[in-house]
Amino acid sequence: MKYNKVEICGVNTSELVVLSDSEKRTLLLRVKEGDDKAREELIDGNLRLVLSIIQRFTGRRENLDDLFQVGCIGLIKAIDNFNIDLDVKFSTYAVPMIIGEIRRYLRDNNSIRVSRSVRDLAYRALQAKEELARNDFCEPTIEAIANKLGERKEDVVCALEAITEPISLYEPIFNDSGDSIFILDQISDTNSSDELWVEDIALREAMKKLTEREKRIVNMRFYAGKTQSEIAKEIGISQAQVSRLEKAALERIKKQI
Repeated sequence: MKYNKVEICGVNTSELVVLSDSEKRTLLLRVKEGDDKAREELIDGNLRLVLSIIQRFTGRRENLDDLFQVGCIGLIKAIDNFNIDLDVKFSTYAVPMIIGEIRRYLRDNNSIRVSRSVRDLAYRALQAKEELARNDFCEPTIEAIANKLGERKEDVVCALEAITEPISLYEPIFNDSGDSIFILDQISDTNSSDELWVEDIALREAMKKLTEREKRIVNMRFYAGKTQSEIAKEIGISQAQVSRLEKAALERIKKQI
């Protein structure tokens, strides 16, 4: 589906009807009596509710047609299982049913398998986050979310990271006149980059210009991690001499590089 269209699964969303609470209750009573036509009318009259719920999941880059159909399954389950004897609005009961159906679909169809307990914690954390943000009018911290749930902060962080949708390395992040920049273009390997490779060669060449004593001091100081006092004692010269030779060697290396 294209976001700028008004059709989803062949349904023109601009023409969806909205039922009042009294109309819903009347239809629910008829549904309980086995009226299939009333059941169909109740489904059609709540499609806008399904549409509003799936908007929460648009950031996951899932196909909205699929989410809409799954949401409709949740709606049908809500209609079939709703207890009209309870003093509860139908939408109050239907919303978590629809969300639950969508979340089960996303969990079962995710390319990366995450345990149900971790996912449940992540979804509880998201609900707690929404509630805290609504009550406090600010973005809640991980500590606040963890305290509300009675969970460890580390577990909440891991759970939220586990349900984060993976991003393709070829996801475009900038496009100018057809010349796209992908995420892959912004990633570098700090362990084996060309810059470090060139610097390593330059350093080795610069070291060759040092005297044997200067090489020994630099190796002991920066590769073996010894202090100037330890080097002085081992070589048999004063610490002041070690300091002077080290400084001269570094100056020479800088010039060579």
